Amino acid sequence: MTWETKRLSDRPEAMAPDGSEVRILAGCGRGSLAQFTLPPGAVSRAVRHRTVEEVWYVLSGRGRMWRAAEGREEVVELVPGLSLSIPVGTRFQFRADGDEPLTTLGTTMPPWPGEAEAIPVEGIWPPTL
Repeated sequence: MTWETKRLSDRPEAMAPDGSEVRILAGCGRGSLAQFTLPPGAVSRAVRHRTVEEVWYVLSGRGRMWRAAEGREEVVELVPGLSLSIPVGTRFQFRADGDEPLTTLGTTMPPWPGEAEAIPVEGIWPPTL
């Protein structure tokens, strides 16, 4: 058994394949946790994941998330307190609307395996990142 304890970094530690800033938090064998941030007015690149699924929780800011899979498609308003899932293979894209960054907390299961996990796809908005 390995325990991990980690404080949120003041600066991004990585850039996600979708273009969002990533601050890596604690993880374990079956999942990892990170904070994702988009600057005001930014639109991510659309991607789908090969093997991981994610659960997101909106901490601050406002925006929208597009998800599409198995013939189903929707755009969800992102507001603080909202949680959503991104099952394996779901195409998704998100954007920060308003004057403040969009900040979310995301759990990835299994832990993020590396940049090759995300496959670029066609989204519904032109990306700005």
